[in-house]
Amino acid sequence: PAFGLFLFTIARDPLRIIILIAGAFFWLVSLLLSSLIWFIAVKASDPRDEPLQKGLLIFGVMFSVLLQEAFRFLYYKLLRKAIEGLVALSEDGCSPISIQQMAYVAGVGFGLMSGAFSMINLLADALGPGTVGIHGDSQLYFLTSAFMTMVLIFLHTFWGILFFHGCEHRRWWEITAVVVMHLAVSGSTFCNPLYVGSLVPSYLLMATAAVWAYQLSGGSAQNLRRFLLCKS
Repeated sequence: PAFGLFLFTIARDPLRIIILIAGAFFWLVSLLLSSLIWFIAVKASDPRDEPLQKGLLIFGVMFSVLLQEAFRFLYYKLLRKAIEGLVALSEDGCSPISIQQMAYVAGVGFGLMSGAFSMINLLADALGPGTVGIHGDSQLYFLTSAFMTMVLIFLHTFWGILFFHGCEHRRWWEITAVVVMHLAVSGSTFCNPLYVGSLVPSYLLMATAAVWAYQLSGGSAQNLRRFLLCKS
C-alpha cells in the first residue's frame, strides 16, 4: 500500500519526489540524533541494572518521538519558505504545489524512511541465530511487525497533514494531538509480544487520523461516495 501511494501520487512529479526525499532526510537526522543520545546514556549507565536499562529504553523512544515532531516542524518552516520562493519565480504568481500537497508528500517521506528502518531491523533479526518462537514466544513476529510498519507509514502520512494544518492555521491543539498520538503508538509497542495491545490501538488511531486528515484536506462524504462509485 505504501508503494502504491508513492507510485500513483508522487512518482510522476519531480517536485514531489524532491520534497519526499528531503522529508525522509529530516526523519533520518532526527533518528541519528536520538540514537546518539540514547547510545551515550546507555554507555554512561550500569548495563547490569535491568530496571535502569528499561527506563532508558522508554526514555529513548519518547525522546525520539519528540525529536521527530520537532524536525517535522522545522521541515514545515523550510517548505513555507520554499513556497514563497516558488511564488516569486512563477510567471502567474501561484505556487505549483499547495501546502496541503506538501504536507501529504512530506508525511509520506517521513513514513517511508521510518518503514525502511523497520524493515532493516526485521531483516537483521531474520538472519538469526535461532528460530522465531523457539522459546515459546509468538511465531507471528514477522507478520505483526509488517502490519506495524505499514500502520506507521500511514500514520506519518496523516500526521504530516494534521501537523502542517495546525501550523498553517495556528491550531496548536492539532499539533499537540499529533504528538500525543505518536507517543501513544510508540508506547503501545512496549506491550509486545502481546501484539493485540499494540496493533489494535494503532489501527484505531490510524482510522481516526485518516478521517481527520481527509476532512482537513477538503474531503467530504459526497466526494468519497463519488469516488467509490467512479463518478466525476
